[in-house]
Amino acid sequence: MIGDTKNNMLRNLTPTVRNLIFINVAMFLGSAFIPDELFALYFFQSSNFYYFQIISYMFVHANFMHLLMNMFGLYIFGSILEKIWGGQRFLFFYLFCGVGAGLLHEAIQYFHDYASIRKALELALANPNTDFMLDYFNRFGGSNSMNGGMNATAAMEFYSEYTTQNPVVGASGGVFGILMAYGYLFPNSEMFVFPIPIPVKAKYLVMGFAFYELYAGKSAADGDNVAHFAHLGGMLFAVILLLIWRQKRDSFY
Repeated sequence: MIGDTKNNMLRNLTPTVRNLIFINVAMFLGSAFIPDELFALYFFQSSNFYYFQIISYMFVHANFMHLLMNMFGLYIFGSILEKIWGGQRFLFFYLFCGVGAGLLHEAIQYFHDYASIRKALELALANPNTDFMLDYFNRFGGSNSMNGGMNATAAMEFYSEYTTQNPVVGASGGVFGILMAYGYLFPNSEMFVFPIPIPVKAKYLVMGFAFYELYAGKSAADGDNVAHFAHLGGMLFAVILLLIWRQKRDSFY
């Protein structure tokens, strides 16, 4: 029985998905010898940012469970899509969603964090007798002892360090794109999702994930190290590409 299950899993594992899993596992094991910080996606104004990171970050994972969950999703849903589209089209879709996820995360980080904080720092520099510095450092994990003696230059240096120390890693953007595509192509297929004891249609599952990531991203608390908007970016770019392909039905499959 165990042998039959293993053989079925291997038969369902398509070539491109297998190669992607192999690369991710190899990168994870290689991180024990080569620091993977170089391949993580840093904020584009960080001194640690390189253009290739917009792709390489997809193959870096924070820990074993992070890797396991992403590779499981890639195997379950990715193999189905590759059988429909073929290897080249599936690989393009996967990378497109992953790159889109990284780009959206960078944009959100800039407009939500960097731009607003930069403006506040300019105001603090113009009027140093404000409580902004204490509020700023409290928000981003600074010490309560950092009081009005801190200046705008010190705060900007702290923010630069903050962006440097919090890169994005993982295949989740591409995997969420794959999940969106599965829900788009097979909206009424039913799946069991632990711990829900009844089957859930794929379209409802996908919508549930999307609303959750949007809510979690907007209300993220300090210490939440999940790139929720990157997940949404993968889903958004999946929809964009699927709609483009829908306009060209002759080359969809």
